[in-house]
Amino acid sequence: MIEVRVPDEQEGTKAVVRAWLKQVGDMVALNDPLVELETDKVTQEVPSPAAGVLSEILLETDAEAVPGAVLGRIAPGLTSRPLVPSELETPLSPDKKHTSTSRGTNGEGEMRLSPSVKRAILQHGIDPGQLAGSGRGGRITRDDVDAAVAGNATIQTGDIPHDRMRLKIAENMVQAVSEAPHVTALFEADFSAIAAHKAALAKRGIKLSYTAYLVKAAAESMAVAPAINGRWESDRIAIAPTTNIGVGTALGDKGLVVPVVKDTGSLSLEQIGAALGDLTSRARDGKLTGADVSGGSFTISNHGVSGSLLASPIILHAGQAAILGVGKLQKRVVVIEEDGKDVIAIRPMAYVTLTIDHRVVDGHQTNAWLSRFVEILEGWPPA
Repeated sequence: MIEVRVPDEQEGTKAVVRAWLKQVGDMVALNDPLVELETDKVTQEVPSPAAGVLSEILLETDAEAVPGAVLGRIAPGLTSRPLVPSELETPLSPDKKHTSTSRGTNGEGEMRLSPSVKRAILQHGIDPGQLAGSGRGGRITRDDVDAAVAGNATIQTGDIPHDRMRLKIAENMVQAVSEAPHVTALFEADFSAIAAHKAALAKRGIKLSYTAYLVKAAAESMAVAPAINGRWESDRIAIAPTTNIGVGTALGDKGLVVPVVKDTGSLSLEQIGAALGDLTSRARDGKLTGADVSGGSFTISNHGVSGSLLASPIILHAGQAAILGVGKLQKRVVVIEEDGKDVIAIRPMAYVTLTIDHRVVDGHQTNAWLSRFVEILEGWPPA
């Protein structure tokens, strides 16, 4: 028997079994999606490690799935075995069937749907034929159904039940606040140089978000206070060997995820922009993998994109020493010096904060990091 195991890339986050996509007795091919796992960050499919027949399911729906745990077993090399009635998939009622054989069907024109997807589409009265599946081979996932429900949602007037993502977010927030003493420092940054550079690149057909500049500046600022890129351990402060920066990405009412741009110190501004574009697009489409949200050493919360001027404290990401917050960019009247004289000017300004784990770094390092970060933003060379 070949064991199907929970991937090791959960970054310490608890996962649960969301739904099995195959049942005991089903034939599977190598890399066929077998089961969906859900954390507070992503829903991911676990592929089959071999071709054969799914012979045993050890962790059922809603069971906790720790990294390395055995989910089930596959009998390799088998092509089929007789199925008892209880193992057959329950078909949809005739009015819910979809006749296309192109997207995740059983070869006879009937779409194969996981039990949780079936329950959801029946509960909400959704026609699966109208859904664009985001799973392998166009298979419809629970996230596809959830997105369709959200798109057709009416104003919520009653209580809102917790979903798994909200429960996990709540658990992580409480743990972070209880373990790490949060302290926040506040600076203000002039984005004039960044805006000019961004506009010059746009004229050449290179479109970058402000977040790309924030990531690049944050990576360079680590040189003045390396512990900002570290974490608290019982016997030491562990400094990450590379700067892997996570960027909070809002998913509407479903919370947020934090995809990670790896080794930002070695990337150009344009490379960071391309990586961010890919990650945020897949985050909003529900197509991130566990690897996309793991391994972060520092996090940026660009909360200003939703209109916030200031947020404090921003809760630290587990296993990190600091998180950068950036407020809404707005024109403000400021006093600047020109030719040795104070003059009043209108500049694009934003508040920037650094919330730190006070066990790892102190105020001196925090302010040194923020000073360098603002210096980089305000002194960005012309394009």
